[in-house]
Amino acid sequence: MLCGMPELIDTHCHLDATEFDGTRDAIVERARSAGVGRIVVPAVSADNFDAVLALRNRYGCQVALGLHPIYLEQHSDAHLTRLDSLLAAERPTAVGEIGLDFWQPGLDPVRQEALFVAQLKLARRHDLPVLLHVRRAQDRVLKYLRQYPVPGGIAHAFNGSVQQAEAFIALGFCLGFGGAMSFSGSTRIRQLAATLPLTALVLETDAPDMRPEWALGVPNEPANVARYAALLAGLRGVPPEAIAEATSHNAKRVLRL
Repeated sequence: MLCGMPELIDTHCHLDATEFDGTRDAIVERARSAGVGRIVVPAVSADNFDAVLALRNRYGCQVALGLHPIYLEQHSDAHLTRLDSLLAAERPTAVGEIGLDFWQPGLDPVRQEALFVAQLKLARRHDLPVLLHVRRAQDRVLKYLRQYPVPGGIAHAFNGSVQQAEAFIALGFCLGFGGAMSFSGSTRIRQLAATLPLTALVLETDAPDMRPEWALGVPNEPANVARYAALLAGLRGVPPEAIAEATSHNAKRVLRL
């Protein structure tokens, strides 16, 4: 951890991704050197449950287990049954990455919603927060969260309206901000980051994806959270230490870390 800087937390990092094969130790060491004390790694399918759990054993990561809507065709009822068993046996930090994606073509919305509801019910059964993927589906996700309340969580890569942000916050959720803030043209995202309640914001990378403007040609990595904290501090006119302290406190609260 950097001297004088509170611990930073990357609340959404796919550290198991193949882009990190052969460099994972170095990636984690760079993150730690940058002051990122905790990394939350969500699964996306049953095929990577074991790999994600192995990262918890190797690096002390927090992990989430879930079935991502983008991989809809890979998921089955048997995978939901396995997820249920692992939530009981392994007690991950959250259920995730789960949600709805109405932006990517070819994903059956009816099947997506059935899968999402099934996983919300699992989160309720196991009393776990959720990590949400929400793309062009903010209101639909909010509808199901109201129907099947869960113990809060994080709306990953938040890009909705102020009203939608307030609705997520009212349901006990924090909102994830990361690489999108680094682009000068992302005026709406920057405005949200600058004006939404700091008590509801957390930092994330979505590494290796959602690359920041300063590193478009290489995989994103959790060490970038330190620069995101500085960027958010500039947008809000507060010291980076205040951002680190607040966002980490928020992550610990909502994910029960």
